[in-house]
Amino acid sequence: MSASETPAGPATFEFTADNLALAQRIIAKYPEGRQASAVMPLLDLAQRQHDNWLPRAAMDYVAGMLGMAPIRVYEVASFYTMYNLKPVGKHFVQVCTTTPCWLRGSDEVLAACKRKLGIGPGETTADGQFTVVEVECAGACVNAPVIALNDIYYEDLDGPSTEALLDTLIRGETPKPGPQNGRINSAPIGGPTTLIEMAQRNGVKPASQE
Repeated sequence: MSASETPAGPATFEFTADNLALAQRIIAKYPEGRQASAVMPLLDLAQRQHDNWLPRAAMDYVAGMLGMAPIRVYEVASFYTMYNLKPVGKHFVQVCTTTPCWLRGSDEVLAACKRKLGIGPGETTADGQFTVVEVECAGACVNAPVIALNDIYYEDLDGPSTEALLDTLIRGETPKPGPQNGRINSAPIGGPTTLIEMAQRNGVKPASQE
């Protein structure tokens, strides 16, 4: 990682009191002499503290805390796409485009982001509110296509529902997470087709009664 690959960011970084206490609890989970194993959760903690991206000062701070050479921390941060090495928008829109999502229309989801926000994958809006990226497998294939918005999943999307989701965020409101097509969690779209009596006891209308 060269200096040109990471924005300058702040000159110094340190955990808040609460995050320092959390970091110490994380480190304590590992045997003596194995503190370096805590590098990934500590980098995640630092990223969350610093507007969802990791400046060099934060990586150096984590390296010092764990007794690691800074280059070893840079290697971890630059290998895993969960770490952002440059500023991202307040709304970090991660569009899954792996095969199940692609087969179910993730191209329409990306196109909707382009229409509504005017940016493509890897770009951030001029006001710093939105960043759009492509990701590999959000791990919610049954609800494809999927967007992970920061830590929250929005599922069963298409072009119009993606635009509606973004409109809600633009208005400063919080959209309802989960399936956007009326599906209940990861159940069949039309409702349950087996265990009908159990479904009825739980107030779920079976597909056969639609």
